[in-house]
Amino acid sequence: MTSAPETAADREHDRRVADRSAYEAVVERLSKASVDRHWEPYVDIPWDDEDFLVVQDDPRWELPEVDRLGGHPWYRAQPPEVRARMGLWRVATAMKIGLQFENLLKRGLLNYAYRLPNGSPEFRYVYHETIEEGHHGMMFQEFVNRTGLPIRGMPRHLSLIAQITPWIPLISTELFFVFVLGGEDPIDHIQRRTLRNGAVRHPLEESIMRIHVAEEARHISFARHYLRRRVPRMPRHRRFVLGLVSPVVLGIMVRIMLSPPGAMIKAFGIPDRVVRDVYTHNPAMVQEIRDSIGKTRELCAELGMANAVQRGVWRAMSIWDAPAGTARS
Repeated sequence: MTSAPETAADREHDRRVADRSAYEAVVERLSKASVDRHWEPYVDIPWDDEDFLVVQDDPRWELPEVDRLGGHPWYRAQPPEVRARMGLWRVATAMKIGLQFENLLKRGLLNYAYRLPNGSPEFRYVYHETIEEGHHGMMFQEFVNRTGLPIRGMPRHLSLIAQITPWIPLISTELFFVFVLGGEDPIDHIQRRTLRNGAVRHPLEESIMRIHVAEEARHISFARHYLRRRVPRMPRHRRFVLGLVSPVVLGIMVRIMLSPPGAMIKAFGIPDRVVRDVYTHNPAMVQEIRDSIGKTRELCAELGMANAVQRGVWRAMSIWDAPAGTARS
């Protein structure tokens, strides 16, 4: 007796099963990596070692000349202790904004996990990530506390608006993980480049940065794999809307992460002309903003979320750049 010939529906079913199996294998691998390689901020960082102490006028906090602000004549003309304090302020602000973002992220992840069914491999991974983000928050806040500086983090109006973020998974998990990449990719881009260039001079900052980069690699990987699996299965109209909203979310997030801290500008009396030279009217800064979300932009294009209409929104947010290997349009 011969078996019935395989139909197109059979082949599609087999493909979906294989795709699901491959996706679950990735999630399980990430969960295992969280067990095999993780850090405890109050065990693995020697906070009280003499070389790790945070002192405001420590010259190791000075911004290097290759830094846009660090190389500006106005900054170079400041007394050494002011240059050091300014560099420390900027590092501490980045950490404060990072822990605020990760606070929103943790609450959103838990809302996502709350509705997962029994047996879901995502549940275990999401709890691993939540624990790691909790450690990052403690690590960042400990650093901020030790600076003795009045660091606020996000501007108050943005902080209030951001409180809607943890509820996004109840509306669209796909949009939530776009938000995740919007916060994680820019910082990962900057930190990897900074470590690669040897621009970090204080061992405490370097230790925190290396831990963060290592664990965030898993978080970014999960978000990308999740979107690659989910977005192609979305109804066309929902995918179109996601492609319109994503560049708005990414454009806002990257500027929150990379913009100069207003409180620092005010505290040190940085002149408007310097802010323009270094940040707001600097073509290199504009390109850095684009580059820092380059991988997420390429992912959106790969997933069919960068058609002519959607690219218009990317351009309006000043974050469009043609993916590698394609013509600029």
